[in-house]
Amino acid sequence: MVPFKIRNIDINPPLILSPMAGVTDFTFRRLIKRRGGVGLVVSEFISVEGLTRNNPKSKRQMRFDESERPYAVQIFGGQPERMAMGAEMAEEIGADILDVNCGCPAPKVVKNGGGSGLLRDLPRLETILKEIKKSISIPLTLKVRTGYTDSTINVVDVAKMAEQCGVEHIQVHGRTRDQGYKGLANWEIIRQVKEAVSVPVSGNGDVVSIESGMKRWRESGTNGILIGRGAMQNPWIFRQFEDVLAGREPYRPDLEEKKSVLLEFFEMCLDEMPEIVALGKMKQLAGQFTKGLPGGAQFRQTLYHSHSVQEILDNITTYFGSISLEGNFGDGLVEADADIEITSCEPSVLPLENRSSMTAEHWGSPLETSL
Repeated sequence: MVPFKIRNIDINPPLILSPMAGVTDFTFRRLIKRRGGVGLVVSEFISVEGLTRNNPKSKRQMRFDESERPYAVQIFGGQPERMAMGAEMAEEIGADILDVNCGCPAPKVVKNGGGSGLLRDLPRLETILKEIKKSISIPLTLKVRTGYTDSTINVVDVAKMAEQCGVEHIQVHGRTRDQGYKGLANWEIIRQVKEAVSVPVSGNGDVVSIESGMKRWRESGTNGILIGRGAMQNPWIFRQFEDVLAGREPYRPDLEEKKSVLLEFFEMCLDEMPEIVALGKMKQLAGQFTKGLPGGAQFRQTLYHSHSVQEILDNITTYFGSISLEGNFGDGLVEADADIEITSCEPSVLPLENRSSMTAEHWGSPLETSL
């Protein structure tokens, strides 16, 4: 469990913010980076069809701040020429790493030959990787699932082929395409990938706590781990992992700091995007962030029904004030881990009453649907 390199780029600590569509945007990545402990951040996955056709949303998704480095842009698509063009655009804007998505299970992505759909067409994937490798000078990495179905698990073969194509880091989500985000990730298969190739391998899936992450890391022997949903629930999780790796007690934020982070995120959103989009982003993060706190579900309902900046701020003040003074809020229930789910490649969809037909869709916000 030591830092590793992707070519000449230090991944230190060996902890990666996993890309999540509609989540790991410019604002969220900076929020997490400020908490410390992240070795690499990755953009939302970006359509090369949008990029190469000058779609404003796709171009905006590549935006990053110098403080985020090392920074990887992740692209998806099924056409080798378009993928190469998109990779070139990522290098031109200054990305340190180009990552290819070969894992998204969303039907609208798979049907166009992208994401985990490439697991059914390895010759096409090989062509894509070779075309990209010829087009860029920055490192090329791959995010992949274990297979398309339980009966067609082929990630070891995919990893060997990718290494031969010049891929310099392989990230394995331990589920098949058919699993989506259900069931447990298979870290035994991730271990097999690690043993089969010489390039660095990182694992992804079900890392929502220090304990779960350390257990899977030890069992798989991977160079690094990716954390997605766990970072929404706990923005300090990377710092806590880093503390444990250094032999320190993991950092524990107090209630006031948790409130401050929510307010910080909301302020960043309001600075970057239209108010209606910022409201949606805030509700999205709070939906994960308040898990494990007393009355978290009830608090989320008050936020979901808030329709202005001031309502959001008032409800946050009321909630944290109640917890601070009384140690409780509303019904006081604390949710179990299984109570909240999030997908990594389709934007989270808020309750119907919170959706908007406004131009939020052009911002890739959590208000857009995946139907």
